[in-house]
Parts: sequence; C-alpha cells; structure tokens
Amino acid sequence: MVDLHTHTTFSDGVLIPYELTRRAMVKGIHFLAITDHGDFSNMELIITSVRKAAERINALELGIKVIAGIELTHIPPDEMQEAVLYARRLGAELIVAHGETIVEPVAPGTNRAAILAGVDILAHPGLITEEDVKLAVEMGVCLEISGRKGHSFTNGHVAKLAQKHGARLVFNTDSHAPSDLMSKKEALAVLMGCGLSLQEANKVINNGFNIAKSITGGRI
Repeated sequence: MVDLHTHTTFSDGVLIPYELTRRAMVKGIHFLAITDHGDFSNMELIITSVRKAAERINALELGIKVIAGIELTHIPPDEMQEAVLYARRLGAELIVAHGETIVEPVAPGTNRAAILAGVDILAHPGLITEEDVKLAVEMGVCLEISGRKGHSFTNGHVAKLAQKHGARLVFNTDSHAPSDLMSKKEALAVLMGCGLSLQEANKVINNGFNIAKSITGGRI
C-alpha cells in the first residue's frame, strides 16, 4: 500500500513523523509521503524538517520508505508556478497541490494553475472541469481520489472524468490523525465506492506504487 498525501505536526496533523510512520507500517503502507501544508511563509521550514525526518527514518530500514514532500495550500493561482519551482529548489521529492475541493474556499483557477505548473499530484480537485482533466493528461499530472472526509464528496466526479479522458488517478488518505490512515482493503472500498471496478481500483493503487518507486528507485 502507498500513501502520498499525509500531514504531521509540522502543519495541522496530530502526529510527529516517527509515530505517523509507525502507524502507517501497521496499516501495511510501504511508501509514505509526508506532505504538510505550505506556502511561501513556511515552505523552507517544512521541506527541510521533513527531509531530515525522512533521512533518519529511512536509515533505520524498517520496511517503509518515507518521501519528503509538500502540499502547496491555498496558493494564489498567479503564484503557483513560482511556488512549485521554489519547492523543487528546496528539495521536495513530491509536490502535491491543494485542489479546488468543494468544502473549502479555494481560489477558482487553482486546479488549472497547479496542472500548468507541473505538480505531481492535484489533491481533491473537486468539480474539476473536463478541460482541466484533459490538461492533466497532457501535463502528466495525477488526479487524487481522496479518503478524506469532505474532500471525498466529489470522488465519483473525478473518477468518471479521469476514466473518460485517460487521466492517471492515485489514491491518498490526506491523513491528519491516526484514524485517517487506511489499509489496502479500506482504500479499495473507497475506490470501488466511486464507481471503479476492482481491477480499476487496483490499477489506481499501483499508480501510487509507480510514483513512489520512481522517486525512491524502487527501494523500500
């Protein structure tokens, strides 16, 4: 199992990196990305801190690989490109953008700006337009199916358009607390709940593995 969108006490999560990692291991997760909420005010602190934690945890060879990422959150669309470039310069291994979820007042145009900026994953993109889904395909940006309450309300819409236009989907929990983490069985239930077959749901989970392996060289 892979989870490429989680939070710690570096932003609004309740767990420190070591505990999050341990709890993820118990859920059967082999690749875990820590992607705390960041903007220009705290991005350097988060990426530096998460990279340090990931290096120490990975050195223990616990059978789980931690990936140092960032979730660019409520970035004004006009500043998204600059934010992505800055995050990559700081050493973020994975860049997630906080998409236009229907349960938060995200600025209109955020989805498209994030896709054009070349983020790795567009998280909980809400009622994403067909045009932006097509653009995601062109840009190689993954669209997230979310296990997070609220954000998950539009999973069916995202899955339907992704299937129609061939966009790559990835499943993440967007965990902020221990109860948010999911096993593979739980993740498959969420994916099938938004209209995917078991085969399609497994493909989505495998997409996460492929992203994680490309970042880490496939090593756990």
